[in-house]
Amino acid sequence: MSSKTVFRTVLIAAVLFGAAPAPSRAEESLGTKIKKFLTATPTPTPARKHRKRSARKSTPTPSPTAPPKRKKTSPTPTPSPTPGTKAKRRKTSPTPTPSATPTETPEATATPSATARPTPQRKGAPNVTVPPEEIAGFDTYPAKVREIIEAGLALTKQNLGYTYGSADPANGGMDCSGFIYYVLQQNGFPDVPRDSSQQYVWVRKAGNFNAVLSRNEDSFELDALKPGDLLFWRGTYSIDRDPPITHVMIYLGREKGTKKRIMIGASDGRTYDGKQRFGVSVFDFKLPPPPKTNDAKLSPVFVGYGRIPGLTEE
Repeated sequence: MSSKTVFRTVLIAAVLFGAAPAPSRAEESLGTKIKKFLTATPTPTPARKHRKRSARKSTPTPSPTAPPKRKKTSPTPTPSPTPGTKAKRRKTSPTPTPSATPTETPEATATPSATARPTPQRKGAPNVTVPPEEIAGFDTYPAKVREIIEAGLALTKQNLGYTYGSADPANGGMDCSGFIYYVLQQNGFPDVPRDSSQQYVWVRKAGNFNAVLSRNEDSFELDALKPGDLLFWRGTYSIDRDPPITHVMIYLGREKGTKKRIMIGASDGRTYDGKQRFGVSVFDFKLPPPPKTNDAKLSPVFVGYGRIPGLTEE
């Protein structure tokens, strides 16, 4: 045991048990210093160690953290259809049913372009042609009339359909005024208008028109009718047009065998020999019967005929 420890023990015993005489001021001061010393540096107790240990074990409450951001899920791409699926869709898609069309389909009013709107082809009898020698008196026709008729008959051999807006056989078909426009343009009539209404005006202005009010094919109103004349109708379909002409063809004359009047052009349902034809063909020329409805605008009406302006009689 060290001297310092022994001295500390003796002093503590003297203070506690009062064995020493009353201390002087100096000694009291020394004892007080000893108490202060002992109090200032106390021996650690298990309780303090326990508190320190508890303090070490206690963990701070974790601060709340923001929830992790959810990743945006990209939409699952729709699988592209396989070739088999595409074919199936094409089979199941409904085909639009064409609406009922009037006797003649409207012609285009503008100058025809290379791409004409195709017209759904209807089922009917094949187109018809007639050899020039089967037309009564063909050899006596003026040379220019024979030329126009032969050009038109050549088109009837090409199996051309009725194609709205077309004035060119390269499109596979033509409409009624397109046929007239093409044939006359090819035979030296550059001023011919494109649609039937303006072709009617063209003839009227030239003073070559003959109006027909009768519905009788033996009417005197047809006495001046000549091969090569243009024939005009109204009411073949409903349209707001001035003049209201909707159809046009070229008169050929009479067949040798049947003696019936015939004409040539493009039609969407006129007849030859009692059968409907759809396209460029020869047709029977007949005056239409009275309208079956109270509205004459919805029924075909033959208006009249006229010479082609500038056509020579030689």
